[in-house]
Amino acid sequence: MHALFIDKICDLRIERLPLKPGHAPDPVVTADEIVLKVGACGVCHTELDEIEGRTAPSFFPVIPGHQVVGRVVERGDGATRLQIGDRVGVGWIFSACGTCHWCRTDRENLCEQFRATGRDAHGGYAEFIKVREAFAIPIPAELSDSEAAPLLCAGAIGYRSLRLAGIQDGQTLGLTGFGASAHLVLKMVRHQYPASDIFVFARSEQERLFARELGAAWSGDTEETPPELLDAIIDTTPVWRPIIAALKNLKSGGRLVINAIRKEEMDKGSLLGLDYPHHLWLEKEIKSVANVTRRDIRECLDLAARIPIKPEYREYGLEDANQALLELKERKIRGAKVLRI
Repeated sequence: MHALFIDKICDLRIERLPLKPGHAPDPVVTADEIVLKVGACGVCHTELDEIEGRTAPSFFPVIPGHQVVGRVVERGDGATRLQIGDRVGVGWIFSACGTCHWCRTDRENLCEQFRATGRDAHGGYAEFIKVREAFAIPIPAELSDSEAAPLLCAGAIGYRSLRLAGIQDGQTLGLTGFGASAHLVLKMVRHQYPASDIFVFARSEQERLFARELGAAWSGDTEETPPELLDAIIDTTPVWRPIIAALKNLKSGGRLVINAIRKEEMDKGSLLGLDYPHHLWLEKEIKSVANVTRRDIRECLDLAARIPIKPEYREYGLEDANQALLELKERKIRGAKVLRI
């Protein structure tokens, strides 16, 4: 099968074609596995983290991609839930042990044996992908392949972040950064918490305008002061610097939820500027988001189908994946980016 590979850690400021085309053997199922013919795969900032080494792949060369939508074309003898032709998705969670404390208490995202799709196992920048049947999530009929793909990670981790933010209807929510995940969170909030105002902080004027188009009450630069202090803020940026501004903009008892697998190392010293009484005192909280669970993906897809949530996205061919990643690196974003395979 045709695929794109990460074959080494590199700096995208120098290496402009980080993904290498090539061929891999068609996957062969065993036991409880299924093979999907990939129809679409979302492009995520985490692919940049893999390429640049912030969350390095477990092996090389690896096929990236963890927002995968496809149809079942083969199944092992132990795979009995899904039928040939069923349309399913594979998110960041490729597998977990299923027996540890975290897995038994619905927090499989914290399992020590958590394996990530496209990092610890081959992902969806390819014609086919193999996965255990238990980790494939049915796609609602209301969503096309390209609409569903961003919901498998950007949507699901945004959904988890919103749940962890713990807001109630009428409370104010801030979103720092306005890419694939944040624009989906905004749509969820407008449906679930219609009395809540949403304040968006983004470096790009285009992102700020996009946020207002989707119903944000206010948008400004990441360093700007909003008209009022906020009950919660979800940070979706790849850098540290906005964290300080976000803490400053929280009410007493407010919560900052950091929705990112990694932050870029070049900016890691920014938290040294944290002033405890000004930024963190009065029982403010910082909460990180680690991975996603299958429950997050299922509930996000079901919510999106009911509302409905239709992600804003731009499609690319598989051969244009490097272009899509470079645009993501350069913050040329309006919604999500999706590869059609």
